[in-house]
Amino acid sequence: MNPRTLETTPKQDGFRMPAEFEPHEKCWMLWPKRPDNWRLGAVPAQNAFAATARAISAFEPVVVGVGQDQLEPARQMLHSEIEIINIESDDAWMRDVGPTFVKNDAGEVRGVAWQFNAWGGHKGGLYAPWDTDEKIAQQVLAHEKKVRYRAPLILEGGSIHTDGQGTLVTTEECLLNPNRNPDMSRAEIESHLKAYLNVETIIWLGKGVYMDETDGHVDNLCCFIRPSEVLLTWTDDPSDPQYSISCDAFERLSRATDAKGRKLAIHKIHQPGPLFMTETESLGILPVPGTAHRKTGTRLAGSYVNFYMANNGIIFPLFDDPRDTYALEQFKSLFPDRTVVGVEAREILLGGGNIHCITQQQPQI
Repeated sequence: MNPRTLETTPKQDGFRMPAEFEPHEKCWMLWPKRPDNWRLGAVPAQNAFAATARAISAFEPVVVGVGQDQLEPARQMLHSEIEIINIESDDAWMRDVGPTFVKNDAGEVRGVAWQFNAWGGHKGGLYAPWDTDEKIAQQVLAHEKKVRYRAPLILEGGSIHTDGQGTLVTTEECLLNPNRNPDMSRAEIESHLKAYLNVETIIWLGKGVYMDETDGHVDNLCCFIRPSEVLLTWTDDPSDPQYSISCDAFERLSRATDAKGRKLAIHKIHQPGPLFMTETESLGILPVPGTAHRKTGTRLAGSYVNFYMANNGIIFPLFDDPRDTYALEQFKSLFPDRTVVGVEAREILLGGGNIHCITQQQPQI
C-alpha cells in the first residue's frame, strides 16, 4: 500500500519537525551490504550496525529494513526484540533516505519524503543508481500507515537539525551545493525548509566536518541537545583544517539567536584523531566503477557529534581513540538525565558516516 500523498505542506497543516530530544515512538535503520562501500563483504559493518540497534533497543523499539538476500544473516545478528522488515535499499543510510517525520499539537504524525540523488548525483555523488534508496521513505510511511508530503527539494536528513521550536541549523556547503538544487537560490531553499519543516529561523553554518563526503552534513558538525543549546565539533590544533571550520561555526552560532530570540549556549567537543583509513581497511573494500573509492590514508570525518539521542539514552560512537574516554565523560555531564552508551563505531565511519547517519527517529504519537 502506498501512503497517501498530500498536496499541502506541513506548515499549512500545522505540522512541525520535532527535535531529536523529544520522545520517540521508535527508531528506523537499514542493513549494510554493499561490498564497494563496506569492507569484507560488509560483515564488520553489520556487526557494528547490530551493536547500535541492540544499544538503542534498550531505550526504544527499533525497526531494521533488510534486503531479501540478507534476511537470514540479519536475524542471526539482531536479537528478537528488534523488528526486521523486508526493504530493499542501495545502501544503509536511513537518516538520509528515510522520511523526516513531522507532528502536530494533537500528536498526529506524518512524513516528509525528500528527493534523493546519492549526495550529488552525477556531479560528485557516491554511487549510482540510487532509485531504490529514493523509494525508502515511501515504504517506511506505508509500513506505518502515515500520509506523505513530497517535498520539491533534494535533501538528506543528515543535513538538517532542529530544536523543535522553530529553529533549524544547516550548512551552506551542503544545501547550497550546485550538485543538489542548482536552480534554486538560498531564499528558495529557505522557503521550502520553512514550508516542509515549519521552522521560522535558519542558522546557516559554513562548511561541515573536514573531508566529510556528504558535502558537509550538519549532523557531523553541530546539533541541538536542548532548546537554545548546541554541541559543536572542535579541535584545539590551529594547523588542522578542521580548526578554521569549527571557529567559523562557533562565530556564526555566537552571533545567532533562535526563533524564540534566545542566544545559544555552545558546548565544544573535541574531535577524535585525526583518523585515517588503514591499508588493511582499504584492501577489504571491493572497488566498483562509478562509486567512491576508499584509499589507504584517506582522512576519515570522525566526530562525536554524530550520535543518536534515544528515549532516556545517548548512543555514542567510540573510535578506539585516546579521546574516547574524555568525550564519554563530557556526554555524561551534558546529559545527566540520560544513560550514555558507547558503541564501537569505526566500521560505520569507514563507510562514510556514523551512528546518527544510520538512524532515523519516529516521534511519539
